[in-house]
Amino acid sequence: MARINLDHIRHAYGQKPKSEADYSLKEVHHEWNDGGAYALLGPSGCGKTTLLNIISGLLQPSEGRILFDGRDVTYLSTQERNIAQVFQFPVIYDTMTVYDNLAFPLRNRGVAEPEVDRRVRDILEMIDLAGWAKKTARGLTADQKQKISLGRGLVRNDVNAILFDEPLTVIDPHMKWVLRSQLKKLHRQFGFTMVYVTHDQTEALTFADKVVVMYDGQIVQIGTPAELFEKPRHTFVGYFIGSPGMNVLPAAIDGSSIKVGEETLDLGYKPDIAAGARTELGIRPEFISLSRDGMPVSISKVEDIGRQKIVRAEFAGKPIAIVVPEDGEIPADPRVTFDPAAINIYADSWRVGREG
Repeated sequence: MARINLDHIRHAYGQKPKSEADYSLKEVHHEWNDGGAYALLGPSGCGKTTLLNIISGLLQPSEGRILFDGRDVTYLSTQERNIAQVFQFPVIYDTMTVYDNLAFPLRNRGVAEPEVDRRVRDILEMIDLAGWAKKTARGLTADQKQKISLGRGLVRNDVNAILFDEPLTVIDPHMKWVLRSQLKKLHRQFGFTMVYVTHDQTEALTFADKVVVMYDGQIVQIGTPAELFEKPRHTFVGYFIGSPGMNVLPAAIDGSSIKVGEETLDLGYKPDIAAGARTELGIRPEFISLSRDGMPVSISKVEDIGRQKIVRAEFAGKPIAIVVPEDGEIPADPRVTFDPAAINIYADSWRVGREG
């Protein structure tokens, strides 16, 4: 396994980039721990696959270095980096049997046949293809082929890292849950360094120890699922994580108070905000309470989703979402209160702390 250092990495697909806007991947400077399980999460076009391909060696960065355990691997091939990579669509040998597809990378490295057999059978059980071991891959469905591709990335135990590029896209929903659970089990058992690209927050939050949220070519936050939920570092993280996402409302700061429309809330501290910055208040729907006391809201719709209700309302002239327990009361003259500990303040989209 490897500790991965991304040393001031930037990448532009065009020649001679002249401004920050020309870079598809803006500067990344982070260290990822040996044996860590990371998810690169973000919408299409945010730079996550570009970053993954730079780590794997399929792409050389325009600037910066990649280090594995302190060794500069920037100009080494994927094979020289000893990387296993699983792509979004299956890459397998159609004329080989399922068993031989999984055995191929081990035999190619001279692993003894008894050990090949043990590892292949373990993986066949994990991906639920033991009964297909002797069948050729050509006749399999797309999700079965992807399971082979996934298994071939997992069958080796000598790799520096295993990289997954949206590997469960063609897998049915139940099997996605099964395979994610198996990946977590494998990670705990063997301590592989794993990097998993996805646009699906459920996949990211259930797979990774640390989620790397990307937006517009840059990393906006690296954190545990709890950190991303409770203290989003950027308003995009607030929008993207959670269902529904965080409410973000234009606001004005006055000392230790914040004003949203005509409503004023006491923060209990003075935010550290530069003069002229655009300020916003962010609060999760789960930390807004409906009551008969508090600040007035106008409810437009109630969505009953079983265990809870999502109330769509207007507060201070802006739409907000409120999460209410399944048996929670919705008053005829509704008002809201915000949990003070759950309020986040943003200046130009970035979370700010207390002054001083």
